[in-house]
Amino acid sequence: MSTAYKTVTDIAGPLMIVEGVEGVSYDELCEIELTNGKKRLGKVLEAREGMAVVQMFEDAQGATTEGTKVRFLNRAFEIGVSEDILGRVFSGSGRPIDGGPNIVPEKKLDINGAPINPYSREYPDDFIQTGISTIDTLNTLVRGQKLPIFSGAGLPHNQIAAQIARQARVLTDEEIATGVEAKEGKTEKADEKFAVVFAAMGVTFAEAQYFQQELEKTGALSRAVMFINTADNPVVERIATPRLALTVAEYLAYEKDYHVTVILTDMTNYCEALREVSAARKEVPGRRGYPGYLYTDLATLYERAGRIRGRNGSITQIPILSMPEDDVTHPIPDLTGYITEGQILLDRGLHQKGIFPPIIPMGSLSRLKPKAQGKGKTREDHSNMDAQLTAAYARGVEVRELAVILGESSLNDTDKAFLKFSERFEKEFIQQGETENRSIFKSLEIGWNLLTELPREELKRVKDEYVDKYMKKIDNG
Repeated sequence: MSTAYKTVTDIAGPLMIVEGVEGVSYDELCEIELTNGKKRLGKVLEAREGMAVVQMFEDAQGATTEGTKVRFLNRAFEIGVSEDILGRVFSGSGRPIDGGPNIVPEKKLDINGAPINPYSREYPDDFIQTGISTIDTLNTLVRGQKLPIFSGAGLPHNQIAAQIARQARVLTDEEIATGVEAKEGKTEKADEKFAVVFAAMGVTFAEAQYFQQELEKTGALSRAVMFINTADNPVVERIATPRLALTVAEYLAYEKDYHVTVILTDMTNYCEALREVSAARKEVPGRRGYPGYLYTDLATLYERAGRIRGRNGSITQIPILSMPEDDVTHPIPDLTGYITEGQILLDRGLHQKGIFPPIIPMGSLSRLKPKAQGKGKTREDHSNMDAQLTAAYARGVEVRELAVILGESSLNDTDKAFLKFSERFEKEFIQQGETENRSIFKSLEIGWNLLTELPREELKRVKDEYVDKYMKKIDNG
């Protein structure tokens, strides 16, 4: 039986100082018993000779310096895992909240995980079809990639995340070989297992319900695991929530051979929780009050995505963050961009036009997409179409801005063609329904159809052989 210390000398927010301790280690889990008999979990943030700083995961209300007992458990924060965890909903601290029984664990895992040896990492190069044209064609998601969504207040990032969770799949060998979408019911490889792990931090109850209902509609909840920390839950619980989710994802991917998509929302709330704890510890603040170790802390989460050589499973990570004031230079998106392999940028202007999903090609980027586009992955013309559509739309937007200043009558025929292309591009390519699931082949077909608006000599980024092969099909349509 471990020693219970009654030497709490100070309590500041979620932190308490315990003195006279022995043999306590960093990150060790502890149990805090309040004077009313209620128990709270915490972990050691700092351990010095004879003193420990403890962070409570739950509400500190009722904690006093007199009568509070702290018992150190000589282990890190762990979660019990087994395949029975699929289809379940948990709190942000890992307790079941769906009315189901407790999980009988196959094993218990430290939620902090273990760093992946860079030598053991396998380069991500398998295309994932999300059913969203602007992602699949222009900002291709790759299995094992970490690709965040940069959003803002009021933008539909949750709807996009739910759509990806419902629709994401890989192409069959037949689809890759023929360049034609498979018939319904034959769209999954028989030897592959898929799962979704969803972590919500600081969301509203309505948002949490929305995700659960969206997954239930399509039966996807049976292969999903959800961790929900709502806005009224303890702030410090948010620091543990993504780590619990990623630990479950690692178990399913690397031990049970699942291909796991992890969705983390909202990383801004997570970073705010870090800032609050840092302020309570009286640490020297960094940019905008965030702790100086924000980059390192985010890296411990984002770098848990990937593929490992010799393992069949994979973890594809989609963090969502809402940028304060839509500022892409804010510390959270800025540091996230350094760690992850690109970003999906949502545009308020498109959203105000009623366009869903408001994903703008300029500013969005998938750094790993060249390895997942083209023959053997999607279709031979994919990479060329990506470059041509993005360039043509960017020019069309420039022409639109010029027309506002000089008037449309000042434009030449080529500029008018690009202007018309940009308008159709937004209405036909970017715009699609929340339940519309387009194959990559359908998206490419729409792209070729839009390119018929432009003069042949302006198609400088697609090979002539592809123009002859695919544009001819459209013309003969």
